Amino acid sequence: MHEMSLAESVLQLIEDAARKDQFSKVTTVWLEIGQLSGVEPQAMAFCFDAVTRDSVAAGARLEIIELPGIGWCMACAKTVPMTEVFGECPSCGGYQMQVTGGTEMRVKELEIE
Repeated sequence: MHEMSLAESVLQLIEDAARKDQFSKVTTVWLEIGQLSGVEPQAMAFCFDAVTRDSVAAGARLEIIELPGIGWCMACAKTVPMTEVFGECPSCGGYQMQVTGGTEMRVKELEIE
C-alpha cells in the first residue's frame, strides 16, 4: 500500500510548515488527488489517520478533493475526460492519448490553530 508512504510524506510537509510558520495544531488538511494518480482516496484517508497520531496533525480532518482525469487525443485533436491512463478516447475511440491532468496529488490548504 503506497498510500502509507504518501501519507507519511504529507505529514512531513505539514510538520515542515509547522516549524517554518510556528503553528502547533492542524485542524483540517485539504488534499487534491487526481483520478489518474494511482492513489486510492479511502486508503489515503485511513493511512493519514494512522500516521498523524501523536503529531501536529493529530485528529485533523482530511478533506480529499478528487480531480478528474483529462487527456489530449492526438487522433481527433480534442481535450477529453479520461478514467484510465491507457484508455481509449471517448470521442473517437482511438488510443493515441496524452494525459494532461489528473495525475497529481498535493496539499492544497491547511487550517491551523
